[in-house]
Amino acid sequence: MTAVPTTDANLDEIRGGALAALENVTNPTEADAWERTYLGAKGELTAFLRRLGSLPADDRPAAGRAANALKQELTAAYETRSQHLAAADLERRLAEDAIDITLPGREPALGVVHPVSRMIEELSDIFALMGFQTVFGPEVETGRYNFDLLNIPSDHPARDVWDTIIVESDREEIVLRTHTSPMQARTMEQTEPPVRVVVPGRVYRYEAQDASHEWMFHQLEGLAVDTNITMADLKGVLRELARQLFGPERRIRFRCDFFPFVEPGVDFAVDCAICNGQGCRVCKHSGWLEMGGAGMVHPKVLQGVGYDPKRYTGFAFGLGVERMVMMKEGVGDVRAFAGNDLRFLRQFARFAV
Repeated sequence: MTAVPTTDANLDEIRGGALAALENVTNPTEADAWERTYLGAKGELTAFLRRLGSLPADDRPAAGRAANALKQELTAAYETRSQHLAAADLERRLAEDAIDITLPGREPALGVVHPVSRMIEELSDIFALMGFQTVFGPEVETGRYNFDLLNIPSDHPARDVWDTIIVESDREEIVLRTHTSPMQARTMEQTEPPVRVVVPGRVYRYEAQDASHEWMFHQLEGLAVDTNITMADLKGVLRELARQLFGPERRIRFRCDFFPFVEPGVDFAVDCAICNGQGCRVCKHSGWLEMGGAGMVHPKVLQGVGYDPKRYTGFAFGLGVERMVMMKEGVGDVRAFAGNDLRFLRQFARFAV
C-alpha cells in the first residue's frame, strides 16, 4: 500500500537532500545526474507530485503549490550551479590550452629550390648576360626533330647506338627526347638570324646508371647563329661560363669529338672540383669532368631549316646540368638528385623560397 505523503515533512526532506547533494556536484556530468534524481520524470519531486491524489481533498491545493514552489527553487539552484560549473570548466580548458606568448614562435617549415632547378636558373642568368634567351621545348619529340633535322638520318650509324626510349605510334617515330638539341631546329625554323638561345630541360636515355650517368637527367642546349661566328666565339662563351660558375681557378679543356650536328666538334670539360683534379670515381679517375659536347653547327643542319650556310655560321653546345651541380656543390653521385632523400635536399636550404 502506497504511503500517504505528509506534505511539509516530505517536501522539507526532499529540499534538504537535494540542496545538500547539489553542493557536492563538481562537474557537468554529476549535475545532469542530480537533475534526473530530483527533477526528472522519475525523480523524487515528480514522485511526490504523483502521490498528491492520496491526500485529503482540502490539503491537495496547498501541497501542490508548495511542491511547485520547491520545483522552481530547485530548478533555479540547478541552473545556477550548472552555469558555475560550465564557467569553471571553460576556465580550466582555457588554462590547459593557454599559449605563452612570451615564447619565441616556431618558424614554419619552408621548401627549398631543388639544386638542379637552381642551377638552371643560375645558368639562364649567366647566359642572359651574354645575350642568350631561355626557351623551352617538348619532352616528347618526333624522330624528325630529335634526329633527322640534326643530321642523324635513319641510316646514320649514330642513330643505331643512340640510347633512345621509344613511344609507340602508328603514324611516325615518337621518342622521349634524348637531348634538348631538337629546339635548335624548332627555333631556327621560326626565327631569322641572329639567333641566341639556351634550352634547359629533361632528357631521357636508355642508359646504365652509375655515379655519373642517369637514364633521366637535365641538359642545357645553347645555340648561336649569325654572320662571322667562329670557334673562338664558342670557346669564349664556355670559358666565361666556367669562370662565372666555378671561379677563375678552375681549368677548362677542349678535345676533339664527334657529334653529327656539329663540325668540327669538341667535348668541354672542367678539372674536377670534387677531387681537385687528382682523380675520383665521379671523374673516372681522370681529373676532368665532362660538362658536355659543343662545336660549330653543321652546314646540313643550317640547310635543313632554310638558312644559307655560306652566309651564316653558328655554334651549339649541350651541358649536363646535374654534372655542373656536382662540380659546384661537391656532390659525389648523380643519382642523388632524383632520389627523393630529404636529408640530401636539406643541404641546399640556403636556396629556400
